Amino acid sequence: MNKTIFILGVSGCGKSTIGKLLAENLSIPFFDADDYHSKESIAKMERGKPLTDEDRAGWLATLNQLAKDQLKQNSCVIACSALKESYRNILQNGIEDTAKWVYLAGNFKEIKARIEQRENHYMASDLLQSQFDTLEEPKNAIKINIHLTPKEIVELLRPKLNQF
Repeated sequence: MNKTIFILGVSGCGKSTIGKLLAENLSIPFFDADDYHSKESIAKMERGKPLTDEDRAGWLATLNQLAKDQLKQNSCVIACSALKESYRNILQNGIEDTAKWVYLAGNFKEIKARIEQRENHYMASDLLQSQFDTLEEPKNAIKINIHLTPKEIVELLRPKLNQF
């Protein structure tokens, strides 16, 4: 059965890095939710303003449809912050049985340092606190601490994903 593996966590935790590596390891497509933000949302974040639930509504619906479309052909990995339970519910609407969640957990100091080392990313490190404030840790996810290397994380994930 095809499944959608959602990699979630705050900005800078490694969602894209882990998602790409996992998708490559599993030979399935990878999608970065950041690529689906509207121009207005990107501009807002570049100005240091956090997105509202209203800003995210269309984006989350688009990602849900992407997952549904992909499931017709193959499994896939989608890296998406999905900070709130309500966001995750939208993302998995209609595909609950095939949605798998991986939560990349780390502390504020560690992740802020990562963000500050990034180049050419619209997410300002100033917005990180708002993401931690918004974060509702998922109950139904594989929780992985980001202190491991990306390769170690993927090696740890493979057998855990098969248990779902």
